[in-house]
Amino acid sequence: MIELFSANTPNGKKISIMLEEIEYEYKITKIDINNGEQFKKDFKKISPFSKIPVIIDHKNNKTIFESGAILIYLGEQSGRFYNEKDKTVINQWLMAQMGYIGPMLGQHHQFHHYNPGKSKFGEDRYFEISKRIYQELDERLSKTNFLSGDHYTIADIGTFPWIARHEWHDIGLNKFHNLTRWYKEISERKAVKKGFAFMNANEIPPKP
Repeated sequence: MIELFSANTPNGKKISIMLEEIEYEYKITKIDINNGEQFKKDFKKISPFSKIPVIIDHKNNKTIFESGAILIYLGEQSGRFYNEKDKTVINQWLMAQMGYIGPMLGQHHQFHHYNPGKSKFGEDRYFEISKRIYQELDERLSKTNFLSGDHYTIADIGTFPWIARHEWHDIGLNKFHNLTRWYKEISERKAVKKGFAFMNANEIPPKP
């Protein structure tokens, strides 16, 4: 049994989608990040930086924090979406999501969606970076079916929930033909739909 400590965010959705894809039994323990539950002592014991998500693999008595590390762990445990032959390229695209795509789109959310009008510099900077991310992903997907090549992997699972907030970005996902093709294909997967709705049964990935 996997216990998933999470909130309804892109990073949280990565793990619920992965768990649905690999058909693992899991239960959800909700962490109310709006009320500061991530900073409580008990949670900090399993998450040193007070961040969601975290999993406890009760069968193997292991605790894993950081969403990228969790995806790698689940990929290795299940033998799915993280094959040995393509591991190096998968790692590159997963780390690009962890270190660049997610953090930059997250900053765009802060300035453009949550706090508009407070910093023109911040809004302009992260809008331009986010638009460039769309362009870079579109360029990559003009050459490959999925981010790391011909097959759907944890790199796609990690990136998809961030692009699923495209309505917040005001960039226009449908302007990017290859990225839109990728997004539509993933959004129609049964496990993705179920994992996306892990905290709200009526939530679906928004259309391009």
